[in-house]
Amino acid sequence: MDDILDEIESPVSFSDQEIFTKIWLSPKLVFQYIHENEYDKFVPVLLVLAGISRSFNRASLKGMGDDLSLGAVVAICVLFGGLLGWIFYYFYAGLLSWTGRWLGGKGDVQSLLRITAYAMIPAAISLLLLIPEIAFFGNGVFQSDIEVYTDGPVSEMIFYGIAVFELILTLTALVFMVIGLSVAQEMSLGKSVLNLILPVLVIVVPVVLIALLSSLVFSLL
Repeated sequence: MDDILDEIESPVSFSDQEIFTKIWLSPKLVFQYIHENEYDKFVPVLLVLAGISRSFNRASLKGMGDDLSLGAVVAICVLFGGLLGWIFYYFYAGLLSWTGRWLGGKGDVQSLLRITAYAMIPAAISLLLLIPEIAFFGNGVFQSDIEVYTDGPVSEMIFYGIAVFELILTLTALVFMVIGLSVAQEMSLGKSVLNLILPVLVIVVPVVLIALLSSLVFSLL
């Protein structure tokens, strides 16, 4: 009986490997462990990989392959994505901490950066999907002409199959962020969703207002 009570009362502990395997089915427990133990071991690596992943996504959306070679696109995404992406997530963690206080959140910048890094595990894994994408479609992955992806039924099936996996990983990262924020900020899941949106509004709303005011001023001149 004493052994059972000791097991129940003992804190949950995860090995390095279990952090990356248990998070898929027990994200809240893993994020609690990461937060309470200030588990920073893989934070820099995960932020760099997440930044590179984000850079590749932007390269595809903007059609960088229309004007640049495959090698140039990859080099730019890896070099600048790894550096600027890391800075982006640090800045975003700062905004999350700031706007989170409006909702009663308690997480500081470092704790939220830590949570963000591990929430981006699916984004880091999505980089592996670039291997078959580039193998089948080459620079077409980063070109704006959708026809280069759908050259026949097999090519089309591969393209949309990879797209589905990427969507699943993106949604999983979003779910991880919401759960991780609720743990670090000590708030409900609903407030965590709002906390994710507020930093975007803080940036977008002033930009839109400035653009509208500028347009109004120029129209009156």
